[in-house]
Amino acid sequence: MNATVAQANLANPSDGKALLAVLDSYASDPIGGGIPLSDEVKARLIPELAKLPNALPLLAFDGDEPIGLANCFFGFSSFAARPLLNVHDLAVVPARRGQGIGRLLLAEAERHARERGCCRLTLEVQETNERARGLYRSFGFQDLEIGNDAMRTFFLSKPLGD
Repeated sequence: MNATVAQANLANPSDGKALLAVLDSYASDPIGGGIPLSDEVKARLIPELAKLPNALPLLAFDGDEPIGLANCFFGFSSFAARPLLNVHDLAVVPARRGQGIGRLLLAEAERHARERGCCRLTLEVQETNERARGLYRSFGFQDLEIGNDAMRTFFLSKPLGD
């Protein structure tokens, strides 16, 4: 495997195109919902993402071929009074899954988090996505611990409309 991972330059049209291609591949896959990104989302995503100072978009390539992405966002833990890094989207194109691309993306996210003094990495995963859950467990992710108790956590959403 000749994969490389680097922070995407959203001012570079080829990086924007690569990010959209990988994300659309994931969205179109059954595990990502099976619905391709709309033209409106494709038109807005890169300019809006570029406006966010807390965004850390990472891309994986094999040569010039985009094969994975991690859209990460710096946040803040009020309990630790330190920054944290949320891995919001982690996607690998279907033909390259199981080849260590996700692990490379997570390692690069962790490197950036450590450089910024983050107290932890966070992410959410579908309960039925066993392959991703296995990767995350092997990378050291676990249920949230408060005090001496591990607690199962849930990711909830309240749609606000268009």
